[in-house]
Amino acid sequence: MADLQKLLDQGLKDLGIAATERQTSQLLRYLELMQKWNKAYNLTAIRDPQQMLVRHLLDSLAVVPHIAQTDLIDVGSGGGLPGIPLAILSPQQPITTLDSNSKKTRFQSQVKIELGLTNLEVIHGRVEALENRQFSQVISRAFASIIDMVTLSQGLLAEKGVFLAMKGRYPDAELAELPLQFRLQQSYALHIPGLEEERHLLVLGRA
Repeated sequence: MADLQKLLDQGLKDLGIAATERQTSQLLRYLELMQKWNKAYNLTAIRDPQQMLVRHLLDSLAVVPHIAQTDLIDVGSGGGLPGIPLAILSPQQPITTLDSNSKKTRFQSQVKIELGLTNLEVIHGRVEALENRQFSQVISRAFASIIDMVTLSQGLLAEKGVFLAMKGRYPDAELAELPLQFRLQQSYALHIPGLEEERHLLVLGRA
């Protein structure tokens, strides 16, 4: 655990993120719970704790400097990524996570209770189940394509809201096929400590 603490502290420093001792403890406890529940619930294919920290926690937290402190929904959240790390780092920000897999939302609900995340709302269901709710920010790292993300989740987006698409390589081909009612507002190349692979955050809004 001491090695993980050191890796997390250095990773947060490299990302330029200030975290309290309580928040780093919560992040490590989340990682611990993910490892424990993973055996039965298949939350992630990654088994090594250090790789989980880099590829899940730091990968999720890399977007923190680029998102507003307004209400946010994480669509296709799986085991709670990036929603739960974001909820830990921004305790005053209303965060909602949505996933159709009941095992994964059950795990998230347990994390919410154990970590005391009062700003987190966990919802089991599909996007269509939330047709009467809209959010200022819709984030996901689950969708295979940006087109799927904006098409399937557009009902969740407030009038002046933004999609936050977490991608690997810069998706030129996907952006070329973006529906006309949406446009790219901003893009950020993300550098994940301990990871050589490309990561990008794309901010999209209505045209």
